[in-house]
Amino acid sequence: MRHILLIIFSLLSAGSLYAQEPDAETLHETAKKFMRTADWTNAILVLNKAIAKEPNSLSIKKDLALTQYYQRDFAAAKQTINQLLQREDADVQVYQIAGNIYKALDELKECGKIYRKALQSFSESGALYAEYGELLWLQQDPDCLQQWLTGIEKDPGYSGNYYHSARARYAQGNMAWALLYGEIFINLESYSKRTAEIKALLFEAYKKYFSGTSIADTKQGTFIYEVATHLKKNQSVVVSGITTESLIMLRTKFLLDWQHESLNKYPYRLFEHQLQLLKEGMFEAYNYWIFEA
Repeated sequence: MRHILLIIFSLLSAGSLYAQEPDAETLHETAKKFMRTADWTNAILVLNKAIAKEPNSLSIKKDLALTQYYQRDFAAAKQTINQLLQREDADVQVYQIAGNIYKALDELKECGKIYRKALQSFSESGALYAEYGELLWLQQDPDCLQQWLTGIEKDPGYSGNYYHSARARYAQGNMAWALLYGEIFINLESYSKRTAEIKALLFEAYKKYFSGTSIADTKQGTFIYEVATHLKKNQSVVVSGITTESLIMLRTKFLLDWQHESLNKYPYRLFEHQLQLLKEGMFEAYNYWIFEA
């Protein structure tokens, strides 16, 4: 009788252990916790167990490739992501991860092919335009700016393309466009390291613009010429120097002129936002947030 009870107890214990074995979804969640703490080794261990249970899971394999990338095992990451690139259900994230891996391996030519293929399928993805533009920037290809501008056109709510466009325009010496793209960026991405960088760029761009070191916007009948015209019209308020206070005066006068003379001809969301803040008595605080926060 005692032997029978032991056998039954063993069977019940084995059944209990089997029932408690985690499924692929649970293992994936566990792996994500390891990823959040940068414990890449444990994350990979658990992700591989999850894949063994669900071999066709795109999301688990994406996380495996990403974790291998963060662990700097680029060869393994490349092998994993290449399998996903062949799948019909490969999404934007697959191509983004692939781009990062190929850039890390310095296989830039192949990386460009990956982004171009991605944009054929996901032509509305602002993130892909931003990252492809970054690749071209690394290669000193002037087409990088066009990629970012297309990204703004296709996906205006994505902040990255404004960030890159502002920096590129600043580097070119085109301060008027740098000011516009930079300010839109900080409104979309208000609290990040990049925000602080672009706020500093905006202040310097105003200095360069009024010191005469900016590219002149001389093509009449264009939006940016109209912007330049109103800025120069009110430049007397900054003759004593560029400060937060003088910029508040300049930008207020600019807005009032724009509202009366150019708003209907060139509707622009940034200026509409600024005018709303001016109407609500928040424009001064907004400027302090940009130039001193």
